[in-house]
Amino acid sequence: MTMVLRNVRPWGGDPADVTLDAGVITAVGPVATDGAAPGDGGTGPAATVDGRGRILLPSFSDVHVHLDSTRLGLPFRPHTGTPGVWNMMLNDRNNWRDAEASITERATHTLGAMISRGTTRVRSYAQVDADAGLERFEAVLAARETRRSRADVAVIAFPQAGLLREPGSAEVLEEALKLGADVVGGIDPCALDRDPVRHLDIVFGLAEKYGLPVDIHLHEPGQLGLFSTQLILERTKALGMQGLVTISHAFCLAELPAVELDELIGQMAALDVSVATVAPAGWVLPLEQLTAAGVRVGLGEDGQRDYWSPYGNADMLDRTWQLAFTNKFRADQLIEHCAAVAGIGGASVIDPAARRLASVADRPGLSVGDPAELVLVEGDTVSAAVMDKLPGRTVIHRGTVVADRLQLL
Repeated sequence: MTMVLRNVRPWGGDPADVTLDAGVITAVGPVATDGAAPGDGGTGPAATVDGRGRILLPSFSDVHVHLDSTRLGLPFRPHTGTPGVWNMMLNDRNNWRDAEASITERATHTLGAMISRGTTRVRSYAQVDADAGLERFEAVLAARETRRSRADVAVIAFPQAGLLREPGSAEVLEEALKLGADVVGGIDPCALDRDPVRHLDIVFGLAEKYGLPVDIHLHEPGQLGLFSTQLILERTKALGMQGLVTISHAFCLAELPAVELDELIGQMAALDVSVATVAPAGWVLPLEQLTAAGVRVGLGEDGQRDYWSPYGNADMLDRTWQLAFTNKFRADQLIEHCAAVAGIGGASVIDPAARRLASVADRPGLSVGDPAELVLVEGDTVSAAVMDKLPGRTVIHRGTVVADRLQLL
């Protein structure tokens, strides 16, 4: 059935009625005063949603979340981890099975909370290693199946403990790919596995074998991160994987000298390698420069209130605020750009064929023909909505309302 969103403000602009049909936006026009849907002359059945003058945005795309690493909905637990990827991984390994709810229940709850707050496109990691085997991967698959009518979820088979430090790691990664993982994951080929050539040979070899994209966690700083990035770019070019590789975190981009940074970003743009960030404090990526160069950038929430960190609340609007805050953005245009990154930017990371952000000023996603992946938020302006993060939201997936006022429907 056709759906009409009455009296909404696309990207905070003038009031409009927006018609949805068959999962896409089919008309955008003035607010009707006679009950007619824009563009249809008032004929045919149409469900209506009272926009109440709220802002209409593309729904959020969380492109870096660990649905298998969450304690949302459970009693707060004091943080016990110690610094370092390996140490944090061991802390998680020592505790995740002892939670008050199963990993499947936690992943399903967190995904539902994300959807209710406006996220309808997700790229989630699922840890596969010698300790967890496929248990966590299967939990994320189960959560995806439970929420399948409310969000699209791509699953990354992710070797959190590396591929070389523990026997059997590469084998369990491949088994997850055989069972339907959508993306091949990798992590810190130098700092964690200490053999970048072998690590990347495994990751890209599996990607080539199964015809899948790649997403590599890269926490490595400075020159070490630059070295690993260059190796990733070499393999991307050699295998013709332009548009199919994402570097997550990419901390080195926050530290490189200007000349090296310019060259590296140019190379990434030429090979269409995308970036996923969680907007961490202390590692501020050159967001404006990446966008200007044509590099796809998406935003994510990482693990949430888990054994790695007490932070995270399933709210991508809150993470949009964090992206603006860590970048020290104050101008409305830049804060709105963060909202665009959280929505359309992330969607283009998941699907390189999707509409991309053309500039910091670009506000796509709400035109005729665009997917009906939408969220209504309260606020005088987009910037105000990001600052206030109010609960009066309505979430639309494939042209259907799936959540309202932070509750799933």
